[in-house]
Amino acid sequence: MDQIADFNEQDRDVIYRVIEARRDIRHFLPNQSVPKVVLERILHAAHNAPSVGLMQPWRFIRISDRDLRSKLRAEAEKERLKTADRLGARKEQFLKLKIEGIQDCAELLAMVIAPDDGTIVGRNTMPQEMAISSCACAIQNMWLAARVENIGLGWVSFYDQQKVAKLLKCPDNAYPLAILCLGPVLEFPPAPLMSITGWRDQKSFESVYYQNSYGEEPTKPVDC
Repeated sequence: MDQIADFNEQDRDVIYRVIEARRDIRHFLPNQSVPKVVLERILHAAHNAPSVGLMQPWRFIRISDRDLRSKLRAEAEKERLKTADRLGARKEQFLKLKIEGIQDCAELLAMVIAPDDGTIVGRNTMPQEMAISSCACAIQNMWLAARVENIGLGWVSFYDQQKVAKLLKCPDNAYPLAILCLGPVLEFPPAPLMSITGWRDQKSFESVYYQNSYGEEPTKPVDC
């Protein structure tokens, strides 16, 4: 097997630039498409992600049926309204936020965590958590690959897992971790939308970096 060459300074600068420019996208240009070769590159980037014990628990379902897309959109809307009801005084502010782009995105994908395949290495004490973490690594790879392709990607988590699993005909003990919206966008926001809309400020790095023991946390819930 050939040895992988070291990266140079230009390579380093590009990857950090892509990480900084990555955004969770909810606004897509309608009636667009993603070239097959681009979609395949993005999905292969996901499949090259690290996974605990090389378990590779991710499964991708491409949603090409418009009726199924509409049903998934309806499930997200139900959960959006349930979430709003829990937010008290911030309910109306939340309802003004756009949380997904299921109807307009060019490609819709579901990330499903496959049934446990019995992998023990690295998972003995945290079997479910390590499967989720592995899938999250794959989605992050997708996000970065999409961004460098100048394609937007949004992670939708507003839905009832059991209902979506049924819609996707998942086997027992498999469950959908994410609905992923992918497609061309008019622009990439200069900052996360939660920050731009005033919903939540980004934490400073200094506030999340501790030495030797856990530091202080804010006492007020962020969504109240």
